[in-house]
Amino acid sequence: MEKLQRGRLTLIYHKAQRGCGRPYIRLSHGEGSLDKGDRIPRSAEDPMVASSDYDSTHEANHSDSSDVAHTEEDAEEGKNPAQNVILLPLIPPEDKPILAPEPLVMEDLEPLMSQLNNWNFPIFTLMEKTNGKCGRILSQVSYRLFEDTGLFATFKIPVKEFMNYFHALENGYRDIPYHNRIHATDVLHAVWYLTTQPVPGLPSLITDHGSASDSDSDSGITHSHMGFLVSKTYTVSEDGYGCLSGLIPALELMALYVAAAMHDYDHPGRTNAFLVATSAPQAVLYNDRSVLENHHAASAWNLFMSRPEFNFLVNLDHGEFKRFRFLVIEAILATDLKKHFDFLAEFNAKVGDDPSTGIDWSNENDRLLVCQMCIKLADINGPLKCKELHLQWTEGIVNEFYEQGDEESSQGLPISPFMDRAAPQLAKLQESFITHIVGPLCNSYDSAFLIPGRWVDPNPEGEEPEITENEEEEEEEEDEDTAEEDASTSSEASQKAISKKRRKVFCQITHHLMENHEMWKKVIAEEAPKQGQGAETVHLNNVAEPILAIHEEEEEPGSREELLEGEDPEEGVEEPEWPVTAQEDCKPAEEQAEEDPQ
Repeated sequence: MEKLQRGRLTLIYHKAQRGCGRPYIRLSHGEGSLDKGDRIPRSAEDPMVASSDYDSTHEANHSDSSDVAHTEEDAEEGKNPAQNVILLPLIPPEDKPILAPEPLVMEDLEPLMSQLNNWNFPIFTLMEKTNGKCGRILSQVSYRLFEDTGLFATFKIPVKEFMNYFHALENGYRDIPYHNRIHATDVLHAVWYLTTQPVPGLPSLITDHGSASDSDSDSGITHSHMGFLVSKTYTVSEDGYGCLSGLIPALELMALYVAAAMHDYDHPGRTNAFLVATSAPQAVLYNDRSVLENHHAASAWNLFMSRPEFNFLVNLDHGEFKRFRFLVIEAILATDLKKHFDFLAEFNAKVGDDPSTGIDWSNENDRLLVCQMCIKLADINGPLKCKELHLQWTEGIVNEFYEQGDEESSQGLPISPFMDRAAPQLAKLQESFITHIVGPLCNSYDSAFLIPGRWVDPNPEGEEPEITENEEEEEEEEDEDTAEEDASTSSEASQKAISKKRRKVFCQITHHLMENHEMWKKVIAEEAPKQGQGAETVHLNNVAEPILAIHEEEEEPGSREELLEGEDPEEGVEEPEWPVTAQEDCKPAEEQAEEDPQ
């Protein structure tokens, strides 16, 4: 019987290797699960076998949710094999874990890695250099970004354990069109970029040389870990710039980066709505609430705690580890779009025009909210990129959506909106997502002056700062309103308007979004006459081939007026189910600024 059981486990393991599938099944909520406490195995004799609610050989996830393994007799009775293996560990405890291969840091990647400070970083080229879709891109980029920000030295992170864990983590991302290890790497790069690159008008370090603020003295975090880090790529020496890494303590910054790497771990390529509608075991386990996000966080942490070889946080004390784990989980759960408008409302209230409000950088709850908004923006960053990258992400998400639509059709379920490959509605899908989701999110984040960019022209001393076109329109509106009131009120409003003037800023991110939004509106207008003639066809200006996909990373327009357009979104948004594409070429920021400074 022992040989028979071992043979079944070996067979399961080889099945799971389909494509670049996950090396083992994770997340058992039975004995030894995370629910029993935050326990990290300190030796090989103290294993915590990791398993999963998902079955990598049966994407439909319609399986038995029992924690008890089925017997061989069950299989012989003709039951679905996927039901028999869904929570079985694919690697027996006595087998060796999957460790990072040598060399830990791959060679000949420097020409590409040196471009990480470019928002339009050539991620798909790097994917090919790191052994393709099933390669080592996530672990290699993670190492580079941790090294860049000094996190290895700050937290005395052992490189071997770090690379072991991130290699196991990337192997837990499935070979699916969009929610794969490349997307995880892209989100990690985006949060790193948003937190380390120069932001016009952002304050510099709130304390000198990384000292901790008094408000954090009760958090249990040592002062050295409340310090602030600066990227080696941050080379701006002139005044008037800051970066988020100079306002967010090192422990919180590391938690944000780890959350980005974990955030879609073991994603099945199906939406929360699908899992709930089909009563998947994960939906039952998490009571239909943030099903995927809970699974990503729990599975990734269970993987971390399953082997001492993965414990790269060995030098954190208990208080630091507890805080770190909390921050990672909160960031991952924030990516559930069903909570999108709650986060947006909270952030808007925090950064509103009321002088009594605003981000208090000494308050850890305010900083957590900023990090949650940052990872949310990074998670849907596809439309913020240049055309070439944007189209590649678009192809991935639309194919994943169509696969879900195909499965819904085969099971006799209603096909989810925009997931029917026989009735594509790409332009409407994209424009809706931009208008209702990405636009307002980008507008809110930008209103807090948190998006990297650069001043367009100098502000000589004594000269009145220039203001943007949007600010001019806002000032005119204020003047019209105050004209109806008495002279004293008008004077006060005028003074307030002057104090809000800013120099012109060019932001490559919002520039791409504005172009994409305009493009989709034009496509919709061009398609309107064809609506009664048959199926929708998508034609893009200066694009040789049609868009093949919808993207979960949607677009954001550049101006406040565009962002606020149609700001009454429908309730119950489950997943980003809108398409995307880009019109702007990957031009250097300098050329784009000359064409359309903001």
